[in-house]
Amino acid sequence: MGFNIGISGATGVTGEVTLRILQERGFPVDSLRLFASRRSAGQKLKFKGTDVVVQALEDGNFAGLDLLISATSAAIARQWAPRAVQAGVIVIDQSSAFRQDPSVPLVVPEINGADLAGHNGTIAGPNCTTAVAVMAVAPLHLAVGVESVISSSYQAMSGKGRDGILEFLNASASAVNQSEGLRGHESLQVAAPVQFPHLSAFNLFPQCEEFAAGKDTSTEEEKMEAEMRKMLHAPDLVVHATAVRVPVLVGHSVSLTISLKEPLSPQQARRLFESFPGVRLLDEPSERRYPTPLAAAGIDEILVGRIRTVPFVRNGLSVFACGDNLRKGNALNAIQVAEQVLGIR
Repeated sequence: MGFNIGISGATGVTGEVTLRILQERGFPVDSLRLFASRRSAGQKLKFKGTDVVVQALEDGNFAGLDLLISATSAAIARQWAPRAVQAGVIVIDQSSAFRQDPSVPLVVPEINGADLAGHNGTIAGPNCTTAVAVMAVAPLHLAVGVESVISSSYQAMSGKGRDGILEFLNASASAVNQSEGLRGHESLQVAAPVQFPHLSAFNLFPQCEEFAAGKDTSTEEEKMEAEMRKMLHAPDLVVHATAVRVPVLVGHSVSLTISLKEPLSPQQARRLFESFPGVRLLDEPSERRYPTPLAAAGIDEILVGRIRTVPFVRNGLSVFACGDNLRKGNALNAIQVAEQVLGIR
């Protein structure tokens, strides 16, 4: 039995990865409808060797769909996801639009798939960085409980979508032969950034998303705090996040300092990670085996390593994790949710 599936935001980089993963996993698709802005309508995208014509989302052609994966901005999702639900479609939304709505489950299937029961037609997926971090926190939390998490994330340029990727690659190509400029000895001749607040090439900056006037925590950092509490069913969990954009194309990394409710040795933590679905342990630093974003790019698992005791934190452990922000951080997670909701796996 197959299903009638839609993807909104299909021409974006997340839509592209969603199509690829549907094929990789042999998702039973009877019919596929692709949606994007009106200016993108008429484009053709390949799926299983067949051209699929992109439709304008504004036309609202949702009738007969079983499920819609929404990979648009939050503003667009707020406008169109409810209309799809009214048409009888299950919507899995990857934006921030519905994540904190108490009536909408926010789900990573390996962690809180049971929350999908009784959904009202809309299901939210987490922020791409939160998805990486929560997969590294959940095995410990489910075993002994977690009191606090300090997260420093190192986020890939692809988090800004196709336009961010292009700006980063163009800036890097322009700057690579300007060694004196990169050393600060000359003026660097590179186009002014548009997608990012600072030059993306050979640089990093502690800003992902925006800072509201008078606030010292970005919207990206606020998301991690609230989303982790919701998915772990831990309303008292203390989360302090710092988000940094780094010159990596794909793959978000997080350095986590975790205070546990009960002590765990690094050896015990390693066994928990080894047995947790969706996590791959890489923790032999003397052999140069540890997570890197490049190693995580293009794979489904979250890589976890550098597990150490933190003696000045109560029951403290530190963990370093990397994951593909376009796969488990976005498209893959949505498809795993779809599989569970539709009873495919």
